[in-house]
Formats: sequence, structure tokens, C-alpha cells
Amino acid sequence: MKAKGFLSKSNHENLKTLFNSDVLTQEEILAWQPYKSIPQHDQKNALLIQRLKETDHWHHQQLAGKRWAIGCVSLEITQRCNLDCTLCYLSDHSEAVHDLPLEEIFRRVQMIYDHYGPNTDIQISGGDPTLRKREELVAIVRRISELDMRSALFTNGIRASRDLLMELAENGLSDVAFHVDLTQERKGYTSEKELNTLREEYIQRCDGLPISVYFNTSVFAGNFKELPALVAFFTENAGRVKLASFQLQADTGRGILRERDFIITQETVWAQIEKGAGVKIPFDSPIIGHSKCNKYAYLFEANGKLFNAWTEDNFAIDLLNRSSGIHFSRTSTFQAIKAALHLFASNPDLWLRGLRWLGHLAWAMKWDIIKAKGKVNKISFFMHNFMDACKLERDRIHSCIFMTATGEGPMSMCLFNAKRDHYILAPQKIATVDGDTIWHPLTGNFTSKATIIEPSTAYSNTPDLPRKKRKGRIKRDHAVKKNTTT
Repeated sequence: MKAKGFLSKSNHENLKTLFNSDVLTQEEILAWQPYKSIPQHDQKNALLIQRLKETDHWHHQQLAGKRWAIGCVSLEITQRCNLDCTLCYLSDHSEAVHDLPLEEIFRRVQMIYDHYGPNTDIQISGGDPTLRKREELVAIVRRISELDMRSALFTNGIRASRDLLMELAENGLSDVAFHVDLTQERKGYTSEKELNTLREEYIQRCDGLPISVYFNTSVFAGNFKELPALVAFFTENAGRVKLASFQLQADTGRGILRERDFIITQETVWAQIEKGAGVKIPFDSPIIGHSKCNKYAYLFEANGKLFNAWTEDNFAIDLLNRSSGIHFSRTSTFQAIKAALHLFASNPDLWLRGLRWLGHLAWAMKWDIIKAKGKVNKISFFMHNFMDACKLERDRIHSCIFMTATGEGPMSMCLFNAKRDHYILAPQKIATVDGDTIWHPLTGNFTSKATIIEPSTAYSNTPDLPRKKRKGRIKRDHAVKKNTTT
């Protein structure tokens, strides 16, 4: 099926007016559908570029649509989790849902490839994906790698043993992103500083493996003051940790923490990160997607100090724009250097600018490079500003670069969270060798006919969960009811 081309100038102007801080109604949220049309090979990037243009986010400093057709796609392979985060994005009913059949996961992997092509970043997530059968998790990673896409395991780390990570790496895993913070209420930890012992343990599990290590931190009032110290920890481990992502509080799922504290904004979190980094960070250059959603910074570390890769002459951004068609390996230094040499060979005018940029950076870092005996590491900081499920801004949804793979096609992650029950509770049509059958997520059984579950009746169709499976608000409400009756 061919994808639609660019809109006319008049329609573009109408969309600009429509997208001005317009919040979706509940009816519009329910009506908004995943992207179902498969774009032609030469239109994969163009569709995202079109949406960025329509929301006034297409410019020289924009990376989305140039280096890749989408930022990343979340592939949820289970709804189960072994923690109960106070800011959990999952549904109250997730624990009642069986794992999608492996055939359906494989179909969604192929669907992601059809939409976005090779080198697409896929977040293998859940729930916690390590709760899936090990052989199935390995098979999923292998299938992604076979299609020349990159996989990242998003996990709380509890079951992510070194042995498992090693096997996943051998089958093509590119990254592992550990989620560790106070919202998880892990026993024995009362501060982010105390959780650093756990972060260090997770880092050690990955030492020597050909995978990049990320950390995700949910930011809320309970850890806001600790952000500078946490940034300092990541700085001390630069090189071993490639990226630290800070995800601002949002009311999206079953978590008992709801409306964001007034102190949590992009600007205040930015200031806290800078305080911990000890250097001004240009989070507004480059831009990845919508400026109200994402903030990104790339830095070098030497002797415990950080230095910005972005300079006033925009060389680094120009370099990224010129290298839009080149894949840089995140796990092989040799392959990354080979790709860089190819880039400069194809763009000889970059040599002089590159040497000037490198010279300025080396001069600024000189004493610290000497003290570090020539060792320089890289680390990135990322802020993701999720929206509340009831406050979805139209322009941010329209230009979203963070998709979730539904059975019908990719959909904005924030939008998916707002209608998660509709997608995880509804029966799924599964293609098998014997023809299409219907898989029922609440029973795990297959039938030949579907019983449609409408969003308005989703809650009434879910069973009462046993005590050990109750999470979030259901767990709290059962406890309150029990205390009231006793």
C-alpha cells in the first residue's frame, strides 16, 4: 500500500493552526489509529519529515528523519513485571494478560522493519522482558538482528544475569537499559545514592560484553534533589555507561503517583543535570523530534570532567547531517572508525573543520587528558518528557518519534499508554500454518472467532486478580477496602 505524499501548502498552514497546544479529547484519543500503511522504500524518512514540518520542528539541528525513519520502537513482549513502581506506565490489568504468542512477536518485528527499515532501534520491553521464557527472548533478539535492526533490552535488571546478557549479546543484542530508581521501592534502598551499589553491580555484569549500557531514571519529587549526585555517578562511570536517560513523571498507567509535582519540568531537570555535570549542557542543540518531548546532549569525559561535543560552529551537527546514510556501530570500535573514515573520504571538505573542532576540544581538555593518561570516554544524557494520558498534545503526538508496536501498526507511546487496555485486552488475530486464528489474552487460548472487547467495557471483562498479582492502584484499593471492612 502506498503512503500519502506531502500535504499542500494551504493544508500545511491549516495544520499549523490546529497543532497549537491543542489537547486531544477522550473521543479523539479512542479514534486515533496506528500507522497502518507501509511506506515505500524511499518514503520511510519522508513521512516523519512531513510530520515534523507540519509541527514546525524541521530544521538544520533536527536529527529525526535524517539519520533514521523513527527514533525507536517499543516491542512489548510481556505485560508482567516483578516490581510495582509507583510511576508504572502499565495497565492496572496487565498482570491478567498472558504473553503474546511468539509468532505474533515475530510478525510485529517484521512489521517494524517494513515501516522503518534496517538499523531501526527496537526496545525489547514489557513489563520486564526477562520474565519471558529465556529461549523465546533469545529468539526475539536473534530475529531482530537477522533483519539488521538493533535491539535494546529494557529491564529492571533483577533477572538479567551476566549469563543471560552474554547469550543475548551472542545473538545480536546491541544495548541493555537498566531501570533503577526510587519509584521501584526496592527493599533495603531508601535513596538514589544507596541504589548506586545496585547500578554498579549491573554495570559489572556487562563489563567486557559487546553491548552498550544505559540507565533509565524516573524523575519525581522524591529523587529530584538527588539528581546532581546521580549525574556525578554516571560521569564517574562514563565509558562503562553510554547513556543516562531521565524520564519526567507522568500519570499514564497503574502507578499510585499521579499528577506531576510542580517542581518537575524540563528546565528544572536540565538545571539539576548541569549542576551534577559541572558544565553547561546545550540540550537544545541538536533536537531529536519534538522539543517539548526530548532533550539530548553528547559529552566527552576525561579525568572526571565533562566537555561538550557541540560547538558554536555547528560542526558536530553538520557531521551528523552529512552522515545520515552511514551506520555507526555502537558495539564495535573498529566498525565505527571504519564508518567514520568512509564519511570523511566522501566529504573531503570536512577534514579541515574536523581537525579544527578536534583541536579546540583537545586544547580545552588538555590537562585532564594528560592526567587521565590519554583516556577519553563518551556519555550521553537524555530527557524524555512523557505526557499525562489525559493531557495529550496533538502536535506532540503527530510528530512523535517514540513508537509502540501494536498488532495493527506503530503508534505513539504516549497515545498507546492512554488506550493501553484496548490493545492488551482485545483478542488478537494470529496467522498460523492452518490459517488465521484468534488468541485471547485473558486466557491464552485460541479460538476460531473473536469476542470483541470495546475500550468502554475492558475493565468489566477482566478477572479479579489474586493478591500476589495485584499491582498499583488495584493493590492499594484492595488494601483500603480490607482495612475499611475490618
